[in-house]
Amino acid sequence: MQLSGRLRESVRPHRDRQQQGYVTARGREQGIPKRSGPRTGKNVLPDGNGIKPCSRCLQCCRRTLGLRPRDRGLTAPNPRTTRQDGAKRMELSGKGAQTPREDARNGEVLIWLNGRLVPRAEATVSIFDAGFGLGDGVWEGLRLVKGRFVFLDEHLRRLQAGARAIALEIGLDRDGLEGALKETAAANDMHDGVHVRLMVTRGEKTTVHQDPRNALGRPTIAIVAEHKLPDPEIKECGLSLSTVPIRCSGPDTFDMRLNSHSRLNLIQALLHAIGAGADEALMLDPHGFVSSCNSTNFFIVKDGIVATSTGGYCFNGITREKVIGLCGDNGIRCELRNFTLAEVYDADEAFVTGTFGGLTPVRSIDGRSFSVERTWTRKLSHIYETEIGVALRAGL
Repeated sequence: MQLSGRLRESVRPHRDRQQQGYVTARGREQGIPKRSGPRTGKNVLPDGNGIKPCSRCLQCCRRTLGLRPRDRGLTAPNPRTTRQDGAKRMELSGKGAQTPREDARNGEVLIWLNGRLVPRAEATVSIFDAGFGLGDGVWEGLRLVKGRFVFLDEHLRRLQAGARAIALEIGLDRDGLEGALKETAAANDMHDGVHVRLMVTRGEKTTVHQDPRNALGRPTIAIVAEHKLPDPEIKECGLSLSTVPIRCSGPDTFDMRLNSHSRLNLIQALLHAIGAGADEALMLDPHGFVSSCNSTNFFIVKDGIVATSTGGYCFNGITREKVIGLCGDNGIRCELRNFTLAEVYDADEAFVTGTFGGLTPVRSIDGRSFSVERTWTRKLSHIYETEIGVALRAGL
């Protein structure tokens, strides 16, 4: 991690301001009167001397001295978060782990919606749908490669298990779901380089509130198939991660192993990472150990040993399980254990896993760069892609 720049002498101006009558919260408690000074809208001391503190210096004013805005006369507008009208906003730009390569064909795809194939622009659901109003539903992401859905059995088992966990009747058995997936791909003439999102919600309700008993009994099933491949720049250059304060939770609060439609806590984590200039959020578990990212599972490599979390607080990832199994099959030591951020910073390599991107390298975490050679990441990625080929030939 490169540390550069110099520490500004920001304490003395603050101390001078106190001595000249700019009163802190503590000073007001002690009865020290506030001394008036010129109000020019600039950073001006009572004697007329201007100061130009950096943004970090301003933070010192706020946190350390407790100066009120009207006492400070200090402003530091951030172009990333402040509009001309003064309202706060956040600039959302850049790429992430789920960023695809753009494909114009996706504008014309047909969507499978409750047994009907409809144009993308006409694929709508009721505002009373439980998924829209409450995030009440489960989903799966699948890849279509060379005319076959990759690891289809595992994905459909996970979907059905998730539906049972929330007492959601899908209305289609395993063969019915597979038939709907194949119908969607055939209608769009899709064979390769396709990512599919299969979504099931509790359906329309009599009114929008949490109680599942007011659902009308007909689930909403939607299948969105798109020509979607990972952005090649991300696969080549890798992701930058930032550790965030939002934690991965246990099954007694929000079960990370359940592919539910509700993703707000993970979106909050990603927003923290975007605000820090990163691509993806690195999240800790409730005990402070590294768990996963906001949309992918996380691995490190040190001295040829692969490590990932215990699995108690991360996604129930199919790609994650495949990588763990492939390590064992190929004589690569893989440890499922608790590890700290200090161990992450000391790792030789890091990568994330997910259905859409497979294995994606990590180029930096919290400003610390990782090896550009990525020997083990490339090796494991090759082994994983080979396994996909084997599974396709075997019809799995």
